[in-house]
Amino acid sequence: MNTNHFREILLRKQDELRREVSTFLDEAREAPEDVGDPVDAATSSQEKSTALEEKTVAADTLQQVEAALQRISDGTYGRCIDCGRPIEAARLEAVPWTPYCLADQQKHDKEGPPVGGSTI
Repeated sequence: MNTNHFREILLRKQDELRREVSTFLDEAREAPEDVGDPVDAATSSQEKSTALEEKTVAADTLQQVEAALQRISDGTYGRCIDCGRPIEAARLEAVPWTPYCLADQQKHDKEGPPVGGSTI
């Protein structure tokens, strides 16, 4: 397996996600705290909430990308962390940070997201 190909993809995704997390944090900080109009207050609150939710999704994905980069460094990239079987090539191309083969991902999907985030 050409891990250099995936390393490059993951490094680009890591940079993109770091920028997104920073942007979402800035948006959440910039949302006005004290607005007189109730409609403006609701809109501001919703914008802040949306920015924080998007930041959480981006941060979770960033953690997964960084874990995949660590697996490349460890020499375990491309193997399912549950069963040890090779992860399908098409799956890695679609979601290069996935830690699971399709069968184990489906098992996790049925169980629900792990505590602290979700995986793809």
